[in-house]
Amino acid sequence: MPRVGLTRDRVVEEAAAMVAELGLAQLTLAGLAGRLGVKQPSLYKHIASIAELRRGVAILALDDLGGTLLRAAAGRSGADAVVGMSRAYRDWALENPALYEASQLMPTAGDDEHEAATLAVVETVANVLAAYGLDGDDSVDAIRAFRSMLHGFVTFEAMGSFAMSADVNRSFERMVHGFTIALAQWKTPS
Repeated sequence: MPRVGLTRDRVVEEAAAMVAELGLAQLTLAGLAGRLGVKQPSLYKHIASIAELRRGVAILALDDLGGTLLRAAAGRSGADAVVGMSRAYRDWALENPALYEASQLMPTAGDDEHEAATLAVVETVANVLAAYGLDGDDSVDAIRAFRSMLHGFVTFEAMGSFAMSADVNRSFERMVHGFTIALAQWKTPS
């Protein structure tokens, strides 16, 4: 019988807290059981495997990132929304490095819940980019460019790879500004 008060949601939430504190690679069933004050076999009443647990953490991370982007874009449009979302993405990724790593885990085929969490983030970005008249392949290209630009920047920044003396914030703002200029002129290449 499952421990009173221990639910699948509670197990996944504690796993996310563990990941945030220790890193995704440090998430273990034994460690999580200790944090929850139960024996490891008790966890199997709520989750089937460490892979399912990582999936749950990824979904929580995506939901949090998606909500952050949605709030950053609320009441804004065009370049203002892109800049707001970009700043929010960067801040969230740098403040939550292990959860950011979890948010990058790809859903397995047929995992509707994980796919929906991923799609919600993509749709938030797509809705902002729609102000530029982008749809179809143009929208997909712009979403990929947006994600690649931000992921690359925050990954390098988190690794300490920006050692040059120029201000990193200025570099970020210029990059995002350049992207908004590109969006305003976005056309399908011939």
